[in-house]
Amino acid sequence: MTPAIDAEGLTKRYGEVAALTDLTLQVPSGSVFGFLGPNGAGKTTALKILAGLSRATSGSAAVGGVPVTVQGAHRARVGYLAQEPRFYGWMSGRQTLAYVASFFPHGTRRRGIDELLELVGLADAADRATKTYSGGMRQRLGIAQALAGDPAVVLLDEPAAALDPLGRRDVLDLMQKLRGETTVFYSTHILDDVQRVSDHVAILDHGRLVVSAPTATLMGEFKAATIRVALLGAGEATESGLSALPAVADVAAIGRDGDEWRYDVTPSNGIAGAQAAVMRFAADAGLTVVVNRQESLNLEEVFLHIVNKERAA
Repeated sequence: MTPAIDAEGLTKRYGEVAALTDLTLQVPSGSVFGFLGPNGAGKTTALKILAGLSRATSGSAAVGGVPVTVQGAHRARVGYLAQEPRFYGWMSGRQTLAYVASFFPHGTRRRGIDELLELVGLADAADRATKTYSGGMRQRLGIAQALAGDPAVVLLDEPAAALDPLGRRDVLDLMQKLRGETTVFYSTHILDDVQRVSDHVAILDHGRLVVSAPTATLMGEFKAATIRVALLGAGEATESGLSALPAVADVAAIGRDGDEWRYDVTPSNGIAGAQAAVMRFAADAGLTVVVNRQESLNLEEVFLHIVNKERAA
């Protein structure tokens, strides 16, 4: 299948400053693709090139097989939401979408205005002036206008960065709704959001691509140095009993739910040895082992590990 986005060696320089260097990336069609990186990593630069709003210094890209150029034919396949969208405050949400839709031939639009408003959860506020919209409502309206031309790819620049928790939830839920229907390629530095909704992720740092992989694959490659243990029938003395095991370097009690006690166990010499020691300890003490597994890192920990390793290289 032709990738939704296929970038090869994209580079953008401003004089002596390299904002983006040799970005080579493929985005699967129908995916929700998180484009991760700290502020200033080059994410916005890349999105603007893909949207046809900026010209690459070198390299090439295609959207759905159509070459990306400034004012090029690929723009009919792309919807774009800037990091801080602005609308005419006196227009209603419905008027805003009608205005944007007027730039596209009617026959090419699969969704009508009412359907777009319903999709983004603004049907009840459709006739209110946009100046009365909250930040989350403006972002959802921005996504609706990006969808007005029925694009194959939606480019979203930090769509939830400035929102409160409820606004972020609404935008993330909307992105999940679009999975498989269109390709959502969005930049962010909020790692929890990526872990929640993205099936693919790429990490950019100082304008260079560090890694690109399915989210589950990337997360599966990194494990914590601790074991999560949950025991039924444990008591106050269990922590010290675990700590005394030769295969265990440290134990931290992290919570209790009724008779189930939970611990983070740091092995002294290997995960497997510590897990076996925990099983023997539980059997000798008459405890039931509920959990005895090596913990996975969350995406923030994976991100920091990868970026710090890359910077140290």
